[in-house]
Amino acid sequence: MKIEHTGVTLSPLFKLFLKTIDRVTPVCTTEIIAFARANTYFEQLNTNLLGLSIDSNASHLAWIYDIYCKTGIQIPFPIIADRSGQIARKYGMIANDISTTETVRNVFIIDDKQVVRTIMIYPLNVGRFIPEIIRTVQALQMADCSQGSTAANWMPGQPVIVPPPKTFCELEERQNFINENRNGISWYLSFKQPPEICEKNISKKTNDCKE
Repeated sequence: MKIEHTGVTLSPLFKLFLKTIDRVTPVCTTEIIAFARANTYFEQLNTNLLGLSIDSNASHLAWIYDIYCKTGIQIPFPIIADRSGQIARKYGMIANDISTTETVRNVFIIDDKQVVRTIMIYPLNVGRFIPEIIRTVQALQMADCSQGSTAANWMPGQPVIVPPPKTFCELEERQNFINENRNGISWYLSFKQPPEICEKNISKKTNDCKE
């Protein structure tokens, strides 16, 4: 199974996440340590981490070795050495109006069909927030499994939004159902508990990750 343009072959366990990092900077160092610490939570979501930098492989080795020597933390995921910037440019990671070489802080969440489902872009001086990235992966998996949508501030264990009706008859049925069950505000916005199998398949480690 391959991600287009990277030339990197990934196992079928790869499901939803491509994480890209800039060249070696203080903020990137805090991020790579944070992702390493959160790797177990991503694995529980059937999600593999993949980093990318426009530095050389030797630079990566020196960097992660220095992190290990200073903190004792080993980086458990691969980092692509994109020296030419070819991959970074194809994924739109280089903001030419800011720098022609440095990448902005991107997160790509890619599903098991190799479809990019979410793109997060952070400025160079703001680090990524790991709990929100985990929550987004959980929300994508829940929406797919339950065939619904997740509301603002949704967290695992909460109801999902029912798809809106497509015909007038369905609209009337939905409104009557809402009146009886008090599970929405109108025909276009109602909620349901996701199937139990979906709840079981979604890791509920967000609170643990915040600790």
